[in-house]
Amino acid sequence: MGEIEQRESKYDCLRLDNQLCFPLYVCSKEIIRRYKPYLDELDLTYTQYITMMAVWEHHEMNVKELGKCLFLDSGTLTPVLKKLESKGYLERSRSHTDERNLIVTITEEGKKLRERALGVPGKMACCVNLSGEEAETLYVLLYKTLHNIMQD
Repeated sequence: MGEIEQRESKYDCLRLDNQLCFPLYVCSKEIIRRYKPYLDELDLTYTQYITMMAVWEHHEMNVKELGKCLFLDSGTLTPVLKKLESKGYLERSRSHTDERNLIVTITEEGKKLRERALGVPGKMACCVNLSGEEAETLYVLLYKTLHNIMQD
């Protein structure tokens, strides 16, 4: 190996195509972009959509638990919750047992929105175009990576 190749190989770790984070970043950005037309029909942003998915699943949640579930801090989550509340999809109220806790509850309008959103996952599966096995492998690897990162 020549001197120039040796110097360049020293910087291989900084090559964009050697970064795991780069395709993850671009893929995330592009998937969210693909969601946009489907979520526009529901008058939701992607962050509002994932918030509603968590609320649909649990019907009622402590805001702290919701933030943990979505990996969102209160500075990001609070405006999202206020907007969803103003649209009538959920209600925020203080816990009866502990006033410090804010509880988010699905409304009837929020339940109706859930019905309207049923087609979104299928439409997105067509965009991503992975086999069931490939999607499951990716899901497992992403959550393993997330778990490993969160351990630090």
